[in-house]
Order: sequence, then C-alpha cells, then structure tokens
Amino acid sequence: MKTKTLTMLILAFVVSGFANQSIAQLTGQQIMEKVYNNPSGDDTQGNLAMTLTNNRGEQRVRSLKQYIKDDGKVEKKIMYFLSPADVRNTSFMNWSYSDGRNDDQWIYLPALKRTRRISSDSKSDYFMGSDFTYDDLGDRHPNQDNHKLLREETIDGKSCYVVESTPKEEGYMYSKTITWVMKDNYLGLKREFYDDRARLLKVLTIKEFAKIDGFWTIQETEMHNVQRDHKTTMKFTDVQKNKGIPDSRFTERSMTLGS
Repeated sequence: MKTKTLTMLILAFVVSGFANQSIAQLTGQQIMEKVYNNPSGDDTQGNLAMTLTNNRGEQRVRSLKQYIKDDGKVEKKIMYFLSPADVRNTSFMNWSYSDGRNDDQWIYLPALKRTRRISSDSKSDYFMGSDFTYDDLGDRHPNQDNHKLLREETIDGKSCYVVESTPKEEGYMYSKTITWVMKDNYLGLKREFYDDRARLLKVLTIKEFAKIDGFWTIQETEMHNVQRDHKTTMKFTDVQKNKGIPDSRFTERSMTLGS
C-alpha cells in the first residue's frame, strides 16, 4: 500500500513537472502568433456603430458597414460610413499580409471625390476623430515586435497570459504594448498602449465577444485615450460569416460606390 502510494506521488510529481515545462515553453512570441492566427472564417460582414465620447460625456454616433475577407495570404477589410451626413460615403480599406509586409491602406473622401493612399508617415494619425490610429485598424504581424511573457493573471474571471511587445523598428508610435490574452480562445481581452515617452496613452478593452458559426468573434470594443480622457466604442452587430464576399468588393473603385 505504501509502495503504491509512493509510486503515485512520484508519478504525480513527474506529470506536474512535464506540465510546468509545457507552460514554460509557451513563449510570448508563440502566444502572439496564436492571437494573430486565430481562425475567423473566410469572410465576415456586419454593421458597425462607432460612438465617440469626450471628457464631458458628450457623444457622437456613426454608423458603418464592414466587410472582411481572408484567403490565408491577405486579409482585406473595407468600411463604409453610412451616417451622419457629414461622414456619409466616406470609406476606408486595409490589406494585411501574412508574410509580414506593412499593411496597405486607402481612404475615400467624397468631398474631394478621390481615393487617397495612407502613407507610412500618416499611420499614426487618428482615424476620423476616433481614438484609433490608422495603424490600429490594421493587423500588426507578430514578427514586427519582440514579445515577452510577463506573467499570468485573471481579469474579469478570465485566465490570461500577459505579454509585453516592443517594436523592432525605430521611431514606431508606441514604445510598447501590453496585451492580456485569454488562455481558452487566444483573443486579446485588453491591451495597453504606451507613447514614445513610455507613458500609458490608451487602453483597448473587449467588452463583448461570442462564437459565431464556430469562430470566436469580437462584438464590442472600447478604446480609451487616458491622456485626453476620450473614448471610442465599436459595436459589431448582424454579423454573418462565410457568405462568399466577392474580391471586387475590395477595390478602390468599390470604395467610391458605397456599401
């Protein structure tokens, strides 16, 4: 009996040792690759409500239509502003590349009746008065940063990895970001953005997410610029997956035609 008990204890320690070793082998890089490669379906479409809230609590609400298509090599995203009147028919398109190339981005401004390509120097500009920069709207490749697993932590009842990411390129707009990644689905639950002086600038929080047609989908996010106390909430509704969005949807000509 004692021998059996001792054997079981030894086995438990061995199994525990292997488990701990397995956890230790999951690096910050591997975690962020899992986030980046999280399956989302071939295509996604739905309605977006963008709410801008200033430090006095005053709000502006904008309605958009969004389409996304991913063939494994390029993720294409296009957003059309539907209302209010001052932004109606404005559109934005982003192409993200799985090989790590910088995103290509375009914006169509109906007042000028032309499509403008977003230059690398302009990607730190804020998008349409929101708290998202053009760069934030892209899909940053994990190889563009160095990643370090800081700790494991539970927030809002969700067990998370906490990963610090620092840019490899000189002069990037953020000195670092810190991301809380949920262990069970590898969605980023929260991300802190630090400015070029290492001060906390913004906090992105997932407010709502769900599995839609078998794919984890973010339904509501809030970006809070803590330095100027301004918030942007994005709510994604009427989400549809794998409806066969044509490639022609993601062209400069399509940007001028509307949703």
